[in-house]
Amino acid sequence: MLMSAFAAVFTPLTLLLITGGVVLGIIFGAIPGMSATMAVALCLPITFGLSPVQGLSLLLGLYIGGISGGLISAILLKIPGTPSSIATCFDGHPMALKGQAGKALGVGILYSFLGGLLSFIALITLAPPIARFSLKFSAFEYCSITVFSITMIASLSEGSIIKGLLSGAIGLSIALIGAAPIDSYKRFTFGLWELDLGFGLLSVLIGFYAVAEIIETAGNKLKITKETTIEFKLKGFGISLAEFIGQVWNFFRSALIGIGIGILPGIGGGTSNIIAYVVAKKQSKYPEKFGTGIIDGLIASETANNATIGGALIPLLTIGIPGDSVTAMLLGGLMIHGIIPGPMLFQTNGELVYSVFIALMVANIIMIIVESCGIRIFVKLLQIPKNILLSVIVCLCVVGAFATNNRVFDVQSMIVFGIIGYVLAKVKIPLPPIILGFILGPILETNLRRGLMLSSGSFLPFLTKPISAVFLLLALLSVGLTIAKEIRTRRTVK
Repeated sequence: MLMSAFAAVFTPLTLLLITGGVVLGIIFGAIPGMSATMAVALCLPITFGLSPVQGLSLLLGLYIGGISGGLISAILLKIPGTPSSIATCFDGHPMALKGQAGKALGVGILYSFLGGLLSFIALITLAPPIARFSLKFSAFEYCSITVFSITMIASLSEGSIIKGLLSGAIGLSIALIGAAPIDSYKRFTFGLWELDLGFGLLSVLIGFYAVAEIIETAGNKLKITKETTIEFKLKGFGISLAEFIGQVWNFFRSALIGIGIGILPGIGGGTSNIIAYVVAKKQSKYPEKFGTGIIDGLIASETANNATIGGALIPLLTIGIPGDSVTAMLLGGLMIHGIIPGPMLFQTNGELVYSVFIALMVANIIMIIVESCGIRIFVKLLQIPKNILLSVIVCLCVVGAFATNNRVFDVQSMIVFGIIGYVLAKVKIPLPPIILGFILGPILETNLRRGLMLSSGSFLPFLTKPISAVFLLLALLSVGLTIAKEIRTRRTVK
């Protein structure tokens, strides 16, 4: 299987797709308002005509390039290209203001590569044993794991617990529209035959993440010109051997934070980079220097956000639960090809799993080469006028939504979801729980109904089976801790 995977990845077309995905991902990551999630959502329709290995290779290239590309605008403009690069601004831009823009970019690129590399090693070593353990799971355990994942998504979202739970409930409600998973009973169709099959996955994904972002970006008065970007000279990676050795513990600690947070469903690099930065500051011998332009904070942020990639793929491949919004898109890519991730994936599609591992390594290598050699080109792309850029993206959104089933209804749905997503974002209701709720909803319902069928309608096995009971307890604990934290926060504010 390993040799077959190498043969599948190391073909001219697959390597070209990985390279193109990395380059396009870096562009989307570098331009403020775009994101890796949007890049993957837009390119999902392209994978229809590709083999599973080729399609996933393209999406993984977009993922890696998109997360890493955010450091360019974060350092040169003090504007994070993606949420994963928020903490990169804290020390990256001050370094640029001190005339060390080249060093900041070099260090950021290097540790993006190293953070991703360590997380992929963790993925390769941890995923198979987790998958073997997951083979013991029945419908009861899968149902409880999905409940836990949904509560984690809601409770760890930005803002209040109420808004997080409301967001997850919206996603679950959208998933209920159409035919039921097991008996195909039609629900909430209101006599519209277009709703018999529910809403298309791509229409929902592109609407909430691409169209909503386009509307938000179109209303942003930010204009990037040549004068607003900082000049730089990039020679090597700008870090000495002594500095590299001195940052070893910071690197490993930040990578472990990124991998750990990536494994937890629904959090992602937007949280891991900030947590890694805060931990690095607390553990530092000179915390007062953080924010003034030192490599410690930059290394912590870029290591953690790229390490999250491998961590987020672990629950996706082993139990079919996406770790963040981008892996939710990857789940959609797998489902497009009729592949259901989970423990059986390692036995039924072992070649595909090995291909994913190899494609990740190749994409990571291509990322460091492309960013090191083409950084000046990517900086110039920041200056593309929004009226041109957004027009092209809107066309891609329409084509992508229509190409799914060749239905105008899917395009109309995409636009409606885009408007809804924009309104929800304005009232501070997070979007990731909606997407993950929409994807996890059918998984939850299917396993709940299968479990009830196995137990003749009794809910007792969900509570008596050890693994199922543990995950339900964790779900309850997750919500309880979040409610307690919010109560403490409100008391502090008062």
